[in-house]
Amino acid sequence: MKLQGPISHPCVDDGKKEEGIQTSEISPAPVRIVVGYALTSKKTKSFLQPKLIRLARNKGIEFVAIDLKRPLSEQGPFNIILHKLAGKEWSEVIEDYQRTHSEVTVLDPPNAIQQLRNRQSMLEVVADLKFPDNYGKVCIPKQLVISKDPTSVPDEVTKAGLRVPLVVKPLVVDGSAKSHELFLAYDQFSLSGLEAPIILQEFINHGGVLFKVFIIGESIKVVRRRSLPDLTKNEISKMSGVFRFPRVSCAAASVDCDDLDPSVSELPPHHLLEVLARELHHRLGLQLFNLDVIRENGTEDLYYVIDINYFPGYGKMPEYEHIFTDFLLNLMQNKL
Repeated sequence: MKLQGPISHPCVDDGKKEEGIQTSEISPAPVRIVVGYALTSKKTKSFLQPKLIRLARNKGIEFVAIDLKRPLSEQGPFNIILHKLAGKEWSEVIEDYQRTHSEVTVLDPPNAIQQLRNRQSMLEVVADLKFPDNYGKVCIPKQLVISKDPTSVPDEVTKAGLRVPLVVKPLVVDGSAKSHELFLAYDQFSLSGLEAPIILQEFINHGGVLFKVFIIGESIKVVRRRSLPDLTKNEISKMSGVFRFPRVSCAAASVDCDDLDPSVSELPPHHLLEVLARELHHRLGLQLFNLDVIRENGTEDLYYVIDINYFPGYGKMPEYEHIFTDFLLNLMQNKL
């Protein structure tokens, strides 16, 4: 659906003007793309920042809040729907809307997003990928799902051949703070006190650096983040119990490369990330996601994907405003 002129909508306020910029100096382009969005209040605040909204308007893009209390079919017209809400009811709303509004692009389809709700299934997609030998090797950590009785964990860990320490994560990703809780277990016996379902992953020394690979359509942006420090065998042998640790990959944990050995801070090869992103885009059917990638310390080209997130915190990604608005423009141009 191509809109021919400006349309009045209850759109997002772009907040205060940036210092030194007068609104009258820049004339917004006529609205050509209307993006209806359904996001949590937290996501709206972090993603729809004033700079993004101003840039979008100057490119003829308008973001319009979807009223969850009204039928979606009675709202719009929209060119694109951007959403990140959990729950079966919302998924059914989007799927019903898609059946009657095939001309509208939905970012992204609920059935595709569902694959990333389970930490086991999300990484199994990566495990099947093959790369040319000169590109490097991409793996996933050895992992084990504990679905019901945590008291059986010690025996199951032993049978699976997992070595401590183990990273412990909730199996289901539902957008809640609890689903992002992370623990580090130094012995398998302490795991019996945790609440199932959980997934256990072998901890891999990676120089304390994590690479967040942001993907928006065909665009890739990599950002370094601080992560858990390496552990020696001596340190592991002296530790026991399960310890909760914070989300170490937040924006405040950005890495200063001057403080790091080049072998640790060097970004993964771009050609490797291009193939990885392209393959996952096709297999997952998603346009908006990111990968948490680590490189095993002491190796040059052995990488592990440890997590995949749908519609991540793009507000933490440098230049996301330009990348995202260009993505929307290209998305509509390709439909013409």
